[in-house]
Amino acid sequence: MPQLLVRGISPSQLVPISTALIEELAAICQCGTDNFTIDCLSTTSVFGGEQVPTYPFIEVGWFERGQAIQDSFAAALARHVISIGVPEVEIAFRMYQESAYYINGRSCT
Repeated sequence: MPQLLVRGISPSQLVPISTALIEELAAICQCGTDNFTIDCLSTTSVFGGEQVPTYPFIEVGWFERGQAIQDSFAAALARHVISIGVPEVEIAFRMYQESAYYINGRSCT
């Protein structure tokens, strides 16, 4: 946790920035780098009767950390993605409640 689900950006694009990205995000969140996952989802997008490129979109699943940390996290994430030539990326946050999150069948509360 945090978990990044990435669409519209290939693994080959993300691999070169992944180490520096996670190190910066871990510093922002004040947690270890081993708390992060990045999953590149293979998607097929369609519009107007044809297949089109998937728009770059990153969904972040995490426990609430406050607006200032969320803003810093989103800015850092966008900066790294834009640095690899992606002209625009949207980022959305999905908040998990610790009481509803389980690891190996055990609640995180």
